[in-house]
Amino acid sequence: MTLSPVSSPVSAPADVNTILAGSAAGGCAGMAEALNVGCQCVSLDRQALLDALARDPRDGALQAMLAESRPHLFSDSMAFVSARHVRRMADVVAAIERVVALPGWQDAVLAWAPASARHASRASGVFLGYDFHLGPDGPQLIEINTNAGGGLLNAILGRAQRACCAEVAEAMDAVPGEAADLEARFVAMFRAEWQAERGDAALRHVAIVDEAPQGQYLLPEFLLFQRLFERHGIAASICDPAELRHGPDGLSLQGRPVDLVYNRLTDFALAEPASAALREAWLGGTAVITPHPRAHALYADKRNLVLLSDPEALRRLGADEATIAMIQAGVPHTEAVSAARADDFWARRRGLFFKPASGFGSRGAYRGDKLTRRVFDEILAGDYIAQAFVPPSERRVAVEGAPVDLKMDLRNYVYQGEVQLVTARLYRGQTTNFRTPGGGFAPVLALPCDEPPEPCGCHG
Repeated sequence: MTLSPVSSPVSAPADVNTILAGSAAGGCAGMAEALNVGCQCVSLDRQALLDALARDPRDGALQAMLAESRPHLFSDSMAFVSARHVRRMADVVAAIERVVALPGWQDAVLAWAPASARHASRASGVFLGYDFHLGPDGPQLIEINTNAGGGLLNAILGRAQRACCAEVAEAMDAVPGEAADLEARFVAMFRAEWQAERGDAALRHVAIVDEAPQGQYLLPEFLLFQRLFERHGIAASICDPAELRHGPDGLSLQGRPVDLVYNRLTDFALAEPASAALREAWLGGTAVITPHPRAHALYADKRNLVLLSDPEALRRLGADEATIAMIQAGVPHTEAVSAARADDFWARRRGLFFKPASGFGSRGAYRGDKLTRRVFDEILAGDYIAQAFVPPSERRVAVEGAPVDLKMDLRNYVYQGEVQLVTARLYRGQTTNFRTPGGGFAPVLALPCDEPPEPCGCHG
């Protein structure tokens, strides 16, 4: 992300320098933790954000949508993370990518995947989301998603940041800028998906597909992608999957051929009746679909976390010892829940987090220490995994002048093993929700680790 230092009023505890002084022994990780607690200054320039959203005359409605119906999509504050932790997340991502590339891994996970996932594709799948919590032992991977939302929103958010105190400005100056414009990289990613399947043929029309898209909370991002594709000479439409048709000439929308589908559906197997045309196009190879059922099976089925937690299984699949060690250090231990072990899971529930194997968006997920017997019985009757619970770290922000502690997770947007962008999500409650005052997406400032930190001037 690109950040521009601009002076700004600051609101933070008067004893923040004491906090930072005590954190020096912890290096940049301690500095990041101290800033997340003590630096409550506002870094988001809301007017700059609105200006960035106003490049198209159609976007007045989009600006109103963000301001009126989605006021908590973006946090006013950035999040601070150690550069070492950012590198460690990239190392965990790289280790998992090496495992996913193994033929043995693909055979193992496709064996329990839906039939549509066994169809091969040269397209990799755009916007993998590797989601982490920062635990005492460093970043811990909570899950992987194959249609991770927010990438383009966060690219724009990053450009609307300002340094809200001199110390943050110094940290921002020490961070190198992006090697390439994120928006251009995102378009290049979609072109790469197209070229993997179609070579030098022209990419003319992209359909951005989700169920009832006009009612989706991330509709603003769909609109931004539509504008982005159009600026790069690619026609783009936003539609419900039921609006698509498939016939002898391929996939179409209102009679117009569709070349590529940017798939935002949570019908990962394309099994629902509304996805019939998409499923035919996927299995027939008549349109490029990204991300697709195979990508979800290889990466995001939560049963895969159980396999990643088994070093002996990874060895049998052909993973090397360094890769296995990195995964064991960065992936919380995960088990398949079975009724036969009900007493064991109940006894250990306070240290576990339960998730449905095919779930998404934290639906049906439960912290073990909050479970009732009734819900636990439902878990036993379903297809669930149990993951060692790693509490999220915290970011203290100012809400109406008062300090509020919010939970924080970190999302890595990944394409073909490369981390394109790291962002934070701030929230209250059990899971991310974009309904929390002060919360929402927050850009991540990775603090360099070469030198001990200077005292912070963030005080009111």
